[in-house]
Amino acid sequence: MPAKNVSEGIPGAQAVSRALRVLRAVAKGRTIGINLAQLVRDTELNKPTVHRLLLALIADGMVEQDTSSLRYFVGRECYVLGGIANERFGLGRDAADIVARLARTSGDSAFFSIRSDVFAVCVLREDGDFPLKTHVLQPGTRHPLGVGAGSLAMLAAMRDDEVERCLKANREILNRHYANFSAALIRDEIAVTRQHGYSVNEGLVVQGSWGLGAAVHSPQGEVVGALTIAAVESRLPKARQAELGAVLLDAAQTLERHLVRAAAFRSDSPSRSARTKKHTIG
Repeated sequence: MPAKNVSEGIPGAQAVSRALRVLRAVAKGRTIGINLAQLVRDTELNKPTVHRLLLALIADGMVEQDTSSLRYFVGRECYVLGGIANERFGLGRDAADIVARLARTSGDSAFFSIRSDVFAVCVLREDGDFPLKTHVLQPGTRHPLGVGAGSLAMLAAMRDDEVERCLKANREILNRHYANFSAALIRDEIAVTRQHGYSVNEGLVVQGSWGLGAAVHSPQGEVVGALTIAAVESRLPKARQAELGAVLLDAAQTLERHLVRAAAFRSDSPSRSARTKKHTIG
């Protein structure tokens, strides 16, 4: 489902917004790719528009097309930009290690999602060894803040004025695509989340798929993402919710400490380089 265009009124913004909508839809195909018909359905754009935008994205290396299957994949330029973004946000390997540890500890599926303005985007998934899994959330899945455990944890960790801004911005998409959600329900869930410190989604996105989430903050105190554990309903009775909620909160604090150290290292790097250069010249 397409994200609402929050750049309305900015000259040229519609074309950029549509191109990004296509790129995000391509990214959901991950390693299996996606065909043109599915892109048209996912973006809710007409076929000529999607095809034209694909050609532009391919020309810039953001999208590639397999010549045999004709399916589309994210391109090498996305990998380059992702590497640069990873350097800035410092989430990369530390987040992946923590997600893998959560999956091993719980036996269920663990995730890391990042905040993208009024949305949450899943970027990491690791499955535990319990054979029955929930497949609702995959890397590339994008939900309005408040929808799903990790997304709810992020929203609950934000200031009330920011919460209301997000709910207002997402009002249309909630009404159109998320029948189980309303602003009033999300506010109630936020209150419960703040009381416990972690969020609980009891099958509101997809029946039978439950999840727990804990927000992750940047060194500046901003909400940057959330860690999540998801499982089938029978795996998350109240007692286990409390147990795994504590595990998630500890993991979130661990990741936040990693982010603090990474930020300190980056801030010290210019002076370290200058000292090295000075000694070399001398």
